[in-house]
Amino acid sequence: MATIHKPLLCIVTPSLADANNGNWQTARRWARLLAGHYRVVVVREWPEARLHETPAALIALHARRSAASVAAWAKGHPLAPLVVVLTGTDLYRDIQGDADARRSLALAHRLVVLQERGPLALPPPLRERCRVVFQSGPARAPLPKPRRFLRALMVGHLRDEKSPQTLFEAARLIVPGEGIRIDHIGDALDPALGAAARATAAACPHYRWLGPLPHADVLRRLQRAHVLVHASRLEGGAHAVLEAVRGGTPVLASRIDGNVGMLGEAYGGYFPVGDAPALAALLRGCRADMAEADGRLARLAAQCAARAPLFEPEAERQALLALLNDVRPREPAPATEPETPS
Repeated sequence: MATIHKPLLCIVTPSLADANNGNWQTARRWARLLAGHYRVVVVREWPEARLHETPAALIALHARRSAASVAAWAKGHPLAPLVVVLTGTDLYRDIQGDADARRSLALAHRLVVLQERGPLALPPPLRERCRVVFQSGPARAPLPKPRRFLRALMVGHLRDEKSPQTLFEAARLIVPGEGIRIDHIGDALDPALGAAARATAAACPHYRWLGPLPHADVLRRLQRAHVLVHASRLEGGAHAVLEAVRGGTPVLASRIDGNVGMLGEAYGGYFPVGDAPALAALLRGCRADMAEADGRLARLAAQCAARAPLFEPEAERQALLALLNDVRPREPAPATEPETPS
């Protein structure tokens, strides 16, 4: 039987396994999903000295942080497929004025966003080159949850974009006797936010900052939580949200495009970004009727279950294969810089 020679695909990500963040999780998962069709290598930058063969295509995660790799690929292989995946900081901050991010947009043959409202952040001339690829995770059965109190969980490294301050303020509005306990997972990328987390834990016995944890531990805690709190100010499509949905855990999320694009416009678990009293009220509402079959918590769980098929691994695999099949090997990238989004 003849051996089938699979084409080589290179994924550039600014973060590898040591970072344990969304970029790394995406790169690792895409390599696994595409392994049946491509020989996939994941590197921090292009060119990669260890490769003795030019890849058939390059996928670069992060328009700004991978900008040097994007430019090097476009210069050395101008007709070879180039896909740039846009993060939340790309979409909702950097492409507004950062020259490196804007250059990546101009050079890419295809742009990828990770939730359905992402294309709206792009200038209209770029939207036809944009594809939505929902990230995915395996379905996980919920684990037993406490009956005497509501357990809320927030997952995300402590940095301003994730707005941990909103959770700190909400925790201080809740008193221990209300039956709400809050766990917070994430490394203190901003030392000041780490200090604020420690101060909140000292003042609020119902709040715990657990620091960074291995991904498997995070998933188990998600399965045991009644709700995930996702308070981000700026988000491209959060792993924690899809992992909560795939594990049967409802989400209380800030109403920003990155969350609405994953959970849907009609989802009932939103609060205004930065609004700690509104988050505290949602937590109290979930606690009040957590045992009722038709209560708020049950309704949110049903809405999340309806969105769960969007995040199935096979759906993501097919979207990636369609994306790569859609890119024409001899299609030149546009030479003009995109206009600044209004």
